[in-house]
Amino acid sequence: MPALPSPPSAGRRRIVTAIVWAGLVCIAGPVLAADTLPADAPLPADVPPGTTLVIGDPTTQRALVLSGEIEKIPFRIEWANISGGPRTIEAFRANALDVGSVADIPPIHATWTGLPVKIVAAKFRQDPINHPIYQLGIAPGVAIQSLADLRGKKIAYSPGQAQGALVLRVLQKAGLSKADVTLVELPSTGDVYVNALSSGLVDAAPIAEANQRRYVANYGKDGARLIPHGLRDDPAYLYVLGTSLQDPGKAAAIREYVKAWGRATQWIATHPEEWIAGYYVKDQGLDAESGRYLVNSAGLPDIPADWTAVIERQQATIDLLAAETGKPKLNAADLFDRRYERAAADALASQ
Repeated sequence: MPALPSPPSAGRRRIVTAIVWAGLVCIAGPVLAADTLPADAPLPADVPPGTTLVIGDPTTQRALVLSGEIEKIPFRIEWANISGGPRTIEAFRANALDVGSVADIPPIHATWTGLPVKIVAAKFRQDPINHPIYQLGIAPGVAIQSLADLRGKKIAYSPGQAQGALVLRVLQKAGLSKADVTLVELPSTGDVYVNALSSGLVDAAPIAEANQRRYVANYGKDGARLIPHGLRDDPAYLYVLGTSLQDPGKAAAIREYVKAWGRATQWIATHPEEWIAGYYVKDQGLDAESGRYLVNSAGLPDIPADWTAVIERQQATIDLLAAETGKPKLNAADLFDRRYERAAADALASQ
């Protein structure tokens, strides 16, 4: 995403864009305060002066600027132009990031690899079955009308990412196993899945909203199409490096960011035309019609104040991945820092 212009400086709130080099954010990583904060200790009430967070959350960054919420943040942010599970985990390992924005799978894989992370915010979609993030793209000329028809077919698969987990859930729903199909490991970034479908490298692949209309428009005449999978695929999390939570100032700042993230999410839902013009058209280079399609496709957000059901769904995902990969089972509750559970929802309620 192109670097955003910094808003006028306001006291100690200064927004800078991190420099990305060789796939990593080349800035000073999180440094622990002299007094570390225990994991079961209450969060400090105030953010101390001079606190800085390095945040990789480009979409929220734009929403905060457009909504004016950026001016309410009581600490300094260094924005990292970084998103997605693999790059976020890479930046965490380099101690170059405090907060990242991902789906439900990266925190699981980070934990499996010994990287200490915690989920501090969760949002979903209202009516997620009718507003999915992904649909199954079917390659031109391939006879797949239902999920059962996936038997014997080649399916794009990205282990460690949301698309990969969705493929496993789809197979489970269809009563199929990995042995019943051919999983073709591919990165899910950019146009890789679309190109794999159009070239016949795979027969099916989960296609995200941003590529769905374009895929059908470009290849529909040749028989390409989309079919629904009928599953929830809507988790969106903020997760943080564990050492950042041990710093009292950063821990307090993270709570304030979660609040701002919640308000920004709500602002997008209540200001769709401003979001379309300021983000999809100006920032992403789409036309207004495509932006409107994406806004309508996403529906309305759901930011729960109680994570009980969230943790249960995360546990089901962990169990599925563990069974398919042979990795050890994790306790989903251990991935969440429930000190932040109500932060976003309470911020919205107080508006």
